[in-house]
Amino acid sequence: MSRKRKELPVLENVTITDVAAEGKALARINDMVVFVPFVVPGDVADLKILKKKHHYCEAVAVKFHELSSIRVRPFCPHFGVCGGCKWQMLPYQEQLRYKQQQVLDNLTRIGKVELNNVQPILGSQKTMEYRNKLEFGCSDKRWLTAEEIAGGETYEQGGAVGFHAGGSFDKILPIEQCRLMDDVNNRLRNAVRDYALEHGLAFHNQREHHGLLRNLMIRNSNTGGLMLLLQFCITCAEEQRQAEELMAYMGETFPEITSLLYVNNRKFNDTIGDLEVVTYKGDDHIFLQMEDLRFKVGPKSFYQTNTEQAYELYKVARDFAGLTGRELVYDLYTGTGTIANFVARQARQVIGIEYVPEAIEDAKVNSSINGIENTLFFAGDMKDILNADFISTYGRPDVIITDPPRAGMHKDVINTLLLAAPQRIVYVSCNPATQARDLSLLDGSYRVAAVRPVDMFPHTQHVENVVLLERREREPGTAL
Repeated sequence: MSRKRKELPVLENVTITDVAAEGKALARINDMVVFVPFVVPGDVADLKILKKKHHYCEAVAVKFHELSSIRVRPFCPHFGVCGGCKWQMLPYQEQLRYKQQQVLDNLTRIGKVELNNVQPILGSQKTMEYRNKLEFGCSDKRWLTAEEIAGGETYEQGGAVGFHAGGSFDKILPIEQCRLMDDVNNRLRNAVRDYALEHGLAFHNQREHHGLLRNLMIRNSNTGGLMLLLQFCITCAEEQRQAEELMAYMGETFPEITSLLYVNNRKFNDTIGDLEVVTYKGDDHIFLQMEDLRFKVGPKSFYQTNTEQAYELYKVARDFAGLTGRELVYDLYTGTGTIANFVARQARQVIGIEYVPEAIEDAKVNSSINGIENTLFFAGDMKDILNADFISTYGRPDVIITDPPRAGMHKDVINTLLLAAPQRIVYVSCNPATQARDLSLLDGSYRVAAVRPVDMFPHTQHVENVVLLERREREPGTAL
């Protein structure tokens, strides 16, 4: 017989004092730190403990006694259940203040580096409808509230199109309105859902891996392009017919779609990098524009999801690089070559390296369509390509720009950066914690000369950070 789980207590009249990681806030009770979601500093609430460890616990607010003076009303009807936009109840200027502090805390506490020229965070001009890409899951198990369950509703009563509810991989929270993208996302998503329910299309079952309607992706652009990609799990001729009829309906109902695509995914995950994408109508891509540059973006391409703020981010990186037209620049983790092409006209040559071969092909196309001839691109694992032989063949860089994934740079890559010994390194990061770790490894040879956080994702805890590193001067005869 299993032991009955011990009921954890409710902490009464607790004052929330600060913002913590992962979009949570915190309170302190004696030596115990309590992490709480969907609250802000200044709130006073009763907290139900869900999980208790030695020095911290996790809790949820079950009753508010006093609301913080800085709290604002969340704009989304799904706030508190949907896993995104956890900071909607914080005024935007407060969000920026906490993000700036998050960056500085990571650089000083983890990196333990001396900071110079720390610039104020660059806020986003748009705080709603700023994304150019959204993905929605489909499931035959709709997320239910406690009230719905008590009323006798079951997960099998209708399918759902929306986002995964927090902590659940197989249940989808139905989204009626999302304001992260302009209203086109709501019209397309809800039309797919309504058509599927009306025509009896099967929604996907994540556990048993069957059901036609699996996922949809929407991309828009500042050049008028609109992409809709539907992801199906087609196992028979009847499902193929249903899929094509849905595609025909979406194409006829929404003539503004310039790229209508679908993919048949029968795998156990939603990734499509290794699958054929079928162009049902229009082009297999859209274009996004930055200054006078046009970037081709396909269904598998990476492009920063905040179009206008990406431009601001890349301007910071270009300014930090200090290019005069004479430099050889290495652009590490180049993706589809956005940064490489963005800085190419201010450099002698730019060499981009990226793990994904398809992205490198896009990077070459982006150079071609913009008439840029001083770029070279290489596909492969960074730690395998970027070595002493590569530097000997293609030249020692004057400037390195690096924009790694959240995990940061492999130690072998950092060692090669030290070997290459460029005068300047511009480090763009979506994770200040791993950036700080990497800066500590570079600190012996490079000093932090400038720091500029950039907010790409309003109403979330995420923040980008750009750091300029300059090579330390050595005494004559000192080994590098």
